[in-house]
Amino acid sequence: MPDKRKHRGANPEDAAAFAADRWPGLRQAVADLSWLLSNGYAEKSSLKLVGDRYRLIERQRMGVMRCACSDQALARRKEHEVAPDAVAGQCLLLDGYNVLTTVEAALAGGIIIQGRDGCYRDLASMHGSFRKVAETAPAIELVGRQLADLDVPRCVWYLDRPVSNSGRLKTMIAEVAEKHEWDWQIELVNSPDMALIEGDEIAVSADSVILDRCGRWFNLAKRIVNSYLPDAHIVVLG
Repeated sequence: MPDKRKHRGANPEDAAAFAADRWPGLRQAVADLSWLLSNGYAEKSSLKLVGDRYRLIERQRMGVMRCACSDQALARRKEHEVAPDAVAGQCLLLDGYNVLTTVEAALAGGIIIQGRDGCYRDLASMHGSFRKVAETAPAIELVGRQLADLDVPRCVWYLDRPVSNSGRLKTMIAEVAEKHEWDWQIELVNSPDMALIEGDEIAVSADSVILDRCGRWFNLAKRIVNSYLPDAHIVVLG
């Protein structure tokens, strides 16, 4: 079926699946999964074991997986994280869809989960195609507003070329940048992950693959949500 969503908001299952009375069990599931990963167990089988133990539905398993990480990965991420007061004057490399969908979801009242590493992540999935929603333009504006507040003079957005409608999003981002005279470069690439991992500048993403391999990273989505969206639905599972 075609994607006809107008908002990047909550899934109908989320109100019950991430209700406050479920937080203790979900937090323990994150802790258990993180312990297994820290001790060398495979992610897929570990997630099934933990998910079955706590009788988690698919959305909960996704949230637990995105919040968990091994102790080794956690230490590495903390070591390479850049503080907000250290990005002034720097160029940032943005994992475009990763940052944008999290801010969109927060704007739309969707669940935002915080993992062990302190990152905010959404539960959205694009399945190979991006669809503009009501929150897309405001989310781009918030990214720019935050970068300006942090005195970041320049950034490069990396968008997945294989994702349908990336070209349209590139045009949209460029129009917002031109309106505000922001020095933004928007690139369509086959692998944003590798562009951020191999780049010399500060990476902006909450993708674990990037965080575990990049030289430096900044927690921009969390900064945006905390700065401008005080009513966002944050569930701390880490």
